Amino acid sequence: MADGEISNRDVLALADLLRPALLRASRSLRREAQRAGVSALDAQLLGAVKKHPGIGVCDLADREQMTRASMSGHVKRLTAAGWIDRTAGAGDDRRRSGLELTGKGAKALEAIRRRRNDWLAARLAALPASARAALAAAAEPLMQLGEDRS
Repeated sequence: MADGEISNRDVLALADLLRPALLRASRSLRREAQRAGVSALDAQLLGAVKKHPGIGVCDLADREQMTRASMSGHVKRLTAAGWIDRTAGAGDDRRRSGLELTGKGAKALEAIRRRRNDWLAARLAALPASARAALAAAAEPLMQLGEDRS
C-alpha cells in the first residue's frame, strides 16, 4: 500500500465510527424541525422547493426518491397548509405547473433553520476550541459524503 493510502478495513472502521454520530445528530436536528411545528419530511420538501423554484411534482418526486403518487399527496397537504403554491407552467407546456414557496412556507422554513442552528450552536459552544476546529475542518468532507453521485 502506498504511503497515505487508507485500507478498506480502515475505511470500514471510520464508517463504523462516524455512522452513529451522524445518525444521532441528524435525529436531533429532525426533532428541532418538529418542535418548530414542521415534520422532517415537510422541512425537506420545503427546502427543495425553495432551492428549485418552479420545480414540478414529478421532478420533485424524482429528486427526493419518492413515488409520484406519494409526492402528489405531500404537495396537496403542503398546499392546503399554505406553505407552497402551484404556479402556471411557462413556455411550451402551460399544462405543467410548478411549485413555489409561499411567504408562510418561507417563515416555516426560517423557523426550522433558526431552531436547528440554535440547537447546534449551543452544543458547539460547549465543546473545546480544538474540537470545534476539528469539526470545521471536517465540514467540507462531510458535505461531500452527502452529495448525490449517481
